[in-house]
Amino acid sequence: MTLRDDLLCLIHDGCGVRDFSLRAAKAVSRSVGFDGVAVLTMDPATSLVTSAFVQNGLPADATARIIEIEHREGDVNTFAALARSGRLAASLHLETHGELERSLRHRELRAPIGLGDELRTVLVSASATWGALTLGRAAGSTPFSAAEVALMASLSRHLAEGLRRAVLLTALTTRQTQRSAGLALLTDDNSIAAADASAEAWLAELRTDTALPPVIAAVASQARSVAAGGAGTLARARIQTSTGAWVTVRGSVLDGHTAVMIEPARPHELAPLIADAYELTARERIVVQLVAQGLRSEAIAETLHLSSWTVQDHLKAVFEKVGVSSRGELVARIFFTHHPPRLESQEPGMAGPSHLPHPLANERT
Repeated sequence: MTLRDDLLCLIHDGCGVRDFSLRAAKAVSRSVGFDGVAVLTMDPATSLVTSAFVQNGLPADATARIIEIEHREGDVNTFAALARSGRLAASLHLETHGELERSLRHRELRAPIGLGDELRTVLVSASATWGALTLGRAAGSTPFSAAEVALMASLSRHLAEGLRRAVLLTALTTRQTQRSAGLALLTDDNSIAAADASAEAWLAELRTDTALPPVIAAVASQARSVAAGGAGTLARARIQTSTGAWVTVRGSVLDGHTAVMIEPARPHELAPLIADAYELTARERIVVQLVAQGLRSEAIAETLHLSSWTVQDHLKAVFEKVGVSSRGELVARIFFTHHPPRLESQEPGMAGPSHLPHPLANERT
């Protein structure tokens, strides 16, 4: 079997995020040699890191710093730059023409512990970035070749599909909770200056092998970037905790401290994530929204200035993507509620009918 065949089998195994990440890395190792690996997951709406699964890579106490470099300081082959460029994969050696020290993260974090070349791949589906894969080789080892970079770029969508399905699986099996929100205050070096009891409990569920959970570091870094007038407007990410509860993490800068709020994700916050995972188009999201409001096909057609046949075509496509056979099943699968929010994109030119409820503020789906 080829590497693509291995990944396709893995995609359909119904793995959770951690299992898929580790098994995908093992499959890749049979074609591209490496000494260390890290698989990152990202919130598709904000591209902020939510979790990291690392084997023989940077130590746990470097997680917050490398996220800070990624989001605020800029470097060679940042994940955001790779996604924007459409290259999807790149190696440090090829990008710097062998001068690895041109990379801040290499000088500060990688070289001191004996790491050499690095191959980064962003995991991008048709509509969103779901994560990233970083392969590393020890100093003195043969750098990654152009052919290996090209292979990893060609696997980006397969790996993204696996993460997308894993996220969807966990989102659909989420455990609802009535627990209260928690607030933590972080210093500039990401030390926790203060945290209430609820925040301490949430942080314990989000920690893996790092002192500060990656999602907290990413949201805090983005909050500082926004406060400093940097790019982006959302310092927010959604993630499932170790107990199965989905939470939303938000960040802002207050009186010199970075405030991070952790609270149970509400149905209207998970619905766009599920729509992302099902890869619904902007038009399909509007149709689903109107179905959830109880409109029949004729009324939807009139509202959107479409023919009833076109509306039925959209519904057929949505039913196939979501795997349901009725409107009731569709609404329950997407929203978990009888009072669904708006789903369509807010990108310029993609707004839906003006009489619909106001969309989620700043949501990019």
